[in-house]
Amino acid sequence: MDDGVTNVEPDRILIADDHPLVRDGLRTVIAVRFARAQIVEAGSLEETIALLDADCDYDLVLVDVNMPGTGGTAGLERLRRRFPALPVVMISAGADRTLVSAVLAAGAAGFIPKSLRREGIADALSTVLAGEIYVPDDFDQSSESEEIRGIWARVEQLSPQQRVVLGQIVAGKLNKQIAYELNISMTTVKAHVSAVLGKLGVVSRTQAAVAAGKIGFLPPAPNG
Repeated sequence: MDDGVTNVEPDRILIADDHPLVRDGLRTVIAVRFARAQIVEAGSLEETIALLDADCDYDLVLVDVNMPGTGGTAGLERLRRRFPALPVVMISAGADRTLVSAVLAAGAAGFIPKSLRREGIADALSTVLAGEIYVPDDFDQSSESEEIRGIWARVEQLSPQQRVVLGQIVAGKLNKQIAYELNISMTTVKAHVSAVLGKLGVVSRTQAAVAAGKIGFLPPAPNG
């Protein structure tokens, strides 16, 4: 292959997508480019985590952005926290600029639109396996990327409960509604809201919601 893409041969690749036809298509692409690679499949985020808990010796994990449990960056964040050294590439039917920025800022090793031709997908995987981050050719990672990284850095400072509260703010909930939903006191809600605004570097709930929207923030479940 003489197109500037280094062909690093992987030993094992995990494909995580809830659509069997998509998994079949990706399996074919991988098998053609990397004939010796063992390919393992998962149909949900929980199944993916279970497989990795049992053995996380994979060269690459492909995860569908919209697979149940992965919405936005939530699934990616779980994987990055649990398996920080594992390269995770997000795949998606669309390539919305905000989503691409969000997953890259959250630590993805690349973002591959499913609309790419098979050769393009294979080249993208080769790029990641060679240690580089893959983004679609038409994606501009300039000043917007800097802003997104800054927002994510501030969100990383939030505690798990503060992230839940931020999600409630994004949903437009009032303090009394948040107190009811989370079964905590109004005093605790006010303390969390103040902490969220302070850590995000904003002065209002609206600004917090706007910042969260820019990175496609999805909160953890209130009970988890």
